[in-house]
Amino acid sequence: MDTQSQKFKVRLGLFIAGGLALFILAIFIIGKQKNLFNPVFRLTSTFYNVSGLQVGNNVRFSGINVGTVDNIRIINDSTVRVDMLIKKEVRQFIKSDCEVAIGSEGLIGDRLLMITQGSTSAPEAKEGQALASAEPVELSAIMSSLQVTAGNAEIISDQLGEIMVKINGGRGTLGRLIQDTSIANNFSQTMLNIRRSSKGLDENMEAAKHNFLLKGYFNKKAKAAENQKKDSDKVAADEQKKKDADMKKAAKEKAKEDQK
Repeated sequence: MDTQSQKFKVRLGLFIAGGLALFILAIFIIGKQKNLFNPVFRLTSTFYNVSGLQVGNNVRFSGINVGTVDNIRIINDSTVRVDMLIKKEVRQFIKSDCEVAIGSEGLIGDRLLMITQGSTSAPEAKEGQALASAEPVELSAIMSSLQVTAGNAEIISDQLGEIMVKINGGRGTLGRLIQDTSIANNFSQTMLNIRRSSKGLDENMEAAKHNFLLKGYFNKKAKAAENQKKDSDKVAADEQKKKDADMKKAAKEKAKEDQK
């Protein structure tokens, strides 16, 4: 009996020791994840709606977990205050103009806080400082918007289908233009008549130039154009002469400097 009692006590002691070891290990792991054993500092922010954020959720900066949500408290009917515990080792990177936004772990994962990067010239965030916040977009609002967009797309698709049916059936101006060959032929004949009219107009203008009543007008116009061209050529020639003179003058001055 004594031997069995001793074995039982040994087993009981081992069981209790193992349980305590697992308990301590669990506390250590959870405490490490929740920053219970790391030096931290506190930041806060306010939101209109926290969208399911809970105490203990992660806080990320540049995609890295740097803290946890410590407390969530309703201030009034339009403001919810969220307190964060952030590791002191990243304090130098968190500026006073950083913003806090609510995100999620994947598409339907747990909610988390994301601190955006601030400007390099801004001072470091102080203990207990309130950072600006960006309100989250609710999944229900996104789904409602997608439903409205899908409904509009369906309406547009039905209307396009009706238009194509009318065009294929030869109804409407565009349908008659595509299906009725006579309209296309008339259009081609109209373009041919326009080209002929344009050619006739050119011929009439050429004939008018040789008419003794209008010959003086066209000669005067041609002479004015010729004089304008001569003036332009003269101006260009004067500018070229001036450039050549400047280049010669610069060459002479450079030669004198070289002789010195």
